[in-house]
Amino acid sequence: MLVSRVFQLRLFVYRTLIEAQIAARRAVWSESFPHISAQQMSTMETGNESQAEPQLRCQSNSSNDQLQKVDLLEAASDPLQSRETSIGILNGETVINEGTAQIIFPNANEVFYNPVQEFNRDLTCAVVTEFARQRLLTKGIRALVPGEHERQKMVVSLAEGELAEQEDPPVIQRTASAGEKCEDGIRILEGLAASGLRSIRFAKEVPGIHSIVANDFSSKAVQLMKRNIELNGVEHMVTANLADASMLLYESKRKQDRFDVIDLDPYGSPSQFIDAAVQAVSEGGLLCVTCTDMAVMAGNSGETCYSKYGAMSLKSKFCHEMALRIILHNLDLRANCYQRYIVPVLSVSADFYIRVFVQVFTGQAVVKASASKQALVYNCVGCGSFHIQRMGKMIHNGKNYKYTASTGPPVGEECQHCGQRHQLGGPIWAEQIHDQDFTRKVLESVELTPQRFKTSDRILGMLSMVTEELPDCPLYHTMDHLSSVIHCSTPSLLQMRSALLHAGYRVSLSHACKNAVKTDAPHSVMWDIMRSWAKIHPVKREKLSETSPAFRILSKEPVLQACFDIREDANPKSRKQGLKRFQENPEANWGPKARAKASGGIHPCLEEKRKRLQNKRKQRTEDAEHGKQILCKKLREGKCT
Repeated sequence: MLVSRVFQLRLFVYRTLIEAQIAARRAVWSESFPHISAQQMSTMETGNESQAEPQLRCQSNSSNDQLQKVDLLEAASDPLQSRETSIGILNGETVINEGTAQIIFPNANEVFYNPVQEFNRDLTCAVVTEFARQRLLTKGIRALVPGEHERQKMVVSLAEGELAEQEDPPVIQRTASAGEKCEDGIRILEGLAASGLRSIRFAKEVPGIHSIVANDFSSKAVQLMKRNIELNGVEHMVTANLADASMLLYESKRKQDRFDVIDLDPYGSPSQFIDAAVQAVSEGGLLCVTCTDMAVMAGNSGETCYSKYGAMSLKSKFCHEMALRIILHNLDLRANCYQRYIVPVLSVSADFYIRVFVQVFTGQAVVKASASKQALVYNCVGCGSFHIQRMGKMIHNGKNYKYTASTGPPVGEECQHCGQRHQLGGPIWAEQIHDQDFTRKVLESVELTPQRFKTSDRILGMLSMVTEELPDCPLYHTMDHLSSVIHCSTPSLLQMRSALLHAGYRVSLSHACKNAVKTDAPHSVMWDIMRSWAKIHPVKREKLSETSPAFRILSKEPVLQACFDIREDANPKSRKQGLKRFQENPEANWGPKARAKASGGIHPCLEEKRKRLQNKRKQRTEDAEHGKQILCKKLREGKCT
């Protein structure tokens, strides 16, 4: 009896809804088309719109607005019909605008997207644009960037401040514009595309592209990509693909199937894709790799870093540049297995990730020299002094080369400055991590069209610092670490740079750390400068232990008497111009986002934990009972008395 009453109630509600829908539909049709007959009206009410539609369109001379009004009403009157609007937006979705692209993004965490990495995507578009320009120029094709005027024959070098003439370009036969398919253009693969935002931006902002494959292993991500591709009108260039990235790369390692540009931006480590990527990129092609597992690469888990990248990371002040050199070492190591080698184009450390751009070439003779490009790092645990030990040695003998093992180690059992032991890290890439000429061309292009990117000011500041870095000086010193070792006040960057320049050494800043200096001065000179500084700003030596690094360093008299008078050339041009080199925190609780899940959403405990632990080291509690609420280790083990 109860079941039958429930059924009758549901039937009554359903009939009421249907009658209301029919009445609303009849009112609108009669208002929009008063000449419709009763037979046609009943035909449409019974759902046979396909039969009445030809007669209606023949009889009606009304405007398109009336037809659209009727279509919207029919879509709204059917509760089972899709709620997708005219631009393809469903309930629970938002539209995100970045660059010239517009993407649909679900509010649930079903597909990964991090707005903080817009700088990463802007920089990638700028680098790929310059790479495509150079690639197409050899084929007689000029790449035209929107808003970019005719490239001048004279360019300004920010690093040298001199004028240099460009070489005469080959004869231009045709041009290629952004958003148009170029038959002789480059082929791009985005291995882990997620929403497809990066691939769509390539299609709309980078000229000279033949085709783009936006791949992902998630079916929901591929469905979203297809909608975003259609929304932006780039179906003729971008293809959404559902496959495992490694398998797709392995299937594309034949010469005719290789890609000119491969972009890998995974969640976490890219180590599982590197072996396939170095095989699937074309000769001289561009490989773009992002690493966000900075806790591993910065020394918190050296054993994990070795298992993923074949190098032991060190927890040191130069950890960010060392992370760049570790991933470059791993890329070259994997390429050497196939008689290929890498040439770094640009390597940057920004925010919570590192990003490297390398070209991959084939050559057995050059691969033999790869051992001399790798090095081990000896880092003192007391004073932080580091020494580089090359893995191999290449000896020139006229036109011939001889390759031998390197000799070492460069240090003794104890540090010569503080008497502490050394930690061994690496191997790392010990050669240049940037192509200065290529970087200047990218910098010039962004200067000509700053309106292309929202983060243009930061790109200009970052690339300007890159062009100013010393290319042949691996790793760097930090001012706070040098002063903390001997327990003295910290000299300014200008004072330290001036002291090194007065001593006859080269010096530069580093884009990877705000208070870092790169120099070719030996560590003995660095500690002589700090000893001279300690004489001006005395240290309370009576409080120093005789075995401490500070006591042993300050117990020696400086051989070099440093001069801290500010020099004009001590202040770099990027600093004088006030360029945006290091940005402030872009938003609250920013950083790596949670991994995308098929079900979407973030576990509330995880989100609450993130907010609770944010800035935990800076928080100070005034509650006296706070410490008593924390159980000691012995109490948890049942040993506390």
